[in-house]
Formats: sequence, C-alpha cells, structure tokens
Amino acid sequence: ANKLYGLNFTPNPEVPVYHPEVTAYDVTDKDGRFLAELYLDFFPRATKRGGAWETEFRSVSIVEEHETRPLVSLVMNFTKPTDTTPSLLTFSEFETFLHEFGHALHAILSEGEHESISGTHVYQDFVELPSQIMENWATEKEFLDLWAVNYKTGEPIPADLIAKIVAAENYQAAYFNVRQVAYALNDMAWHSIDKPFEGDVELFERTAMAPAQVLPVVEGAAMSPAFSHIFAGGYAAGYYGYKWAEVLAADAFSLFKEKGIFNPEVAEAFRREILSKGGHEHPMTLYVNFRGHKPETKALIEKMGLEK
Repeated sequence: ANKLYGLNFTPNPEVPVYHPEVTAYDVTDKDGRFLAELYLDFFPRATKRGGAWETEFRSVSIVEEHETRPLVSLVMNFTKPTDTTPSLLTFSEFETFLHEFGHALHAILSEGEHESISGTHVYQDFVELPSQIMENWATEKEFLDLWAVNYKTGEPIPADLIAKIVAAENYQAAYFNVRQVAYALNDMAWHSIDKPFEGDVELFERTAMAPAQVLPVVEGAAMSPAFSHIFAGGYAAGYYGYKWAEVLAADAFSLFKEKGIFNPEVAEAFRREILSKGGHEHPMTLYVNFRGHKPETKALIEKMGLEK
C-alpha cells in the first residue's frame, strides 16, 4: 500500500477499540493527510464469528463543507502466535487477507460527498474488483521478497515454491471456471420467470445449466433448493458477478504486469479512477477510464494457465 499509493499506517493506542486484541491505525497519505482509521482484528475468540470480512463503520462524507473520513475494520480468524512461533498463515489465509485489504483500500481511498455512493457502496459485480486484484500480488516474487522470509532461517521464499503454488491453484481451473458459469446460468433462469413456478425443479435446473454442463448429471440431485446465494444471500440475478469480477481483476492487473507491479503511474490511475470514485460514476465508465478499453477475458484465461 505504501509502494503503490504512498499510504502510511501508524498504530494509535489512543483510539478506543472494541476488544483488547484489536489494533487501531491512523492511515495517512504521502502528504500527511489523514485518510481513515483502520482497525485490525486478527485472531479468533469465543464470542467471535468465523470467517473473514471488511466492514466500514463509517464511510466518507461531506456535510456543510466538513469532511468526515472512514472508519474501516478488517476481521480475520488467523492462528494466534505463541511465545516461540509467529502467526504463520496458510497461502489461502494470505490470499484472504489481501482480498479483504483490497476492500479496505476501496474504503480508505474513497473521496466524495455522499456515504451511500462512496467506498464499497458500488454495484455488486464491481465491488470485488479492488479486492480480487489484490490477490494477484500474492504470487509476485518482487512483492514477496520485501518481507516473506522463513521465520527460522531468514531465507526468502524460493521462486520454485511460488511456481508450485500457482500450478496448484490452477489445478482443474477450466472445470471450476465452467462450473461458475453453470451456476450463473441457473441463477439467471430462475430470476427470468415471470409467474409462480409449478414445474419440475430438476428439469428446469438441468435445462438452464446444460450449455455449461461438463460432468454427467446425477439423477435426483438438484442444487437449486439449497442455492441460498440467489434466494437469501443477495445475489439474485447477480451470481455472474463472481466470475465477472475475476475478468475485471485479471484484465486490470495485466496492466500492472505489463508496466510493473509497483508502477506509480498505473497505481495512481487505479486509485484515481477506481478506488477513489466509489459509485459516483457507472463502473464501466470508471474501468475504461483506467484501462483504456472495456474488460477483456484474455487475461483471465492466461492467469488460469489455459491459453495453451
């Protein structure tokens, strides 16, 4: 965050926190301007929900020429350190932290007058771009060599280990890609009907998913009755957003790969056109302003190792 956007994070013990294990950080810009308060809550405890998430207690707003800056929280459930061992993250946990930190940057760097269209208050299929793009740095040796060393020997993470992580992540990538498309087709089909459904759920689902069906259909099995994401989880007619955000993130990161993962001009453009704007303009307008063209799927295909 410092190399890309010039941000500085300073612990502030004077800021009240909701639990002793939470640390509050003043986030300031390269010119010293206060941007946000960031609360980091890393470890599990008896009364804490599982999982990981980013929360904004307050977003940016301007009322009567007075600007109020965001209060942002990152909540994780990492293994606690001991007297002899630091908190060692799995690669999946590391990716999760980068993902949620991307959401935090979307909030921290937000500029605007109205909370309702600032920070992460954007279209559902656009909100995951700032988070998913951050995951790309997880396998960039230039980034890892800044800090990722063996806690016992001090040796940097080997390049061949990073290559193995990438290869493992891409295992069955084509199948998982098509499976997400199938789920999205099923979602769209259910939310395109215009009268109460009285037919065969199994047949309806099978027909909707047929264009992306890879494995043989299991008779008597149907996911729709348990597809809580689209009936109770806020993704109705929008489940495609998961895959679309991957396209956005891969295509956007390809510019960093081309120009350099810490290129200041690319970082400034991403901050100016994506992270700071929130929902003040249509997402496609913002994306084209940053990337110079509409999203292309080529970068995602290459990232998954499927270009061959």
